[in-house]
Amino acid sequence: MNGNAAIDYRNPNVIRKMGIDALTKELGPVGMAYFIQQYDRGNGNYTAEREALLADVTMESLLSELDAMRNK
Repeated sequence: MNGNAAIDYRNPNVIRKMGIDALTKELGPVGMAYFIQQYDRGNGNYTAEREALLADVTMESLLSELDAMRNK
């Protein structure tokens, strides 16, 4: 954003984008991601959710899906 433009500091989307842009500029994309992770650990149980999400996935089903995608 232009430093001379009026900034709506009450708009969380504007502030969030400016913050992410500043972090990315100074730290690079990977550094920005690591910085953000320090403050937002997420919620829930990743392992349990992943197991439930992938319960019916097999190597055969993945290969079949890949073949179907290739044949489109």
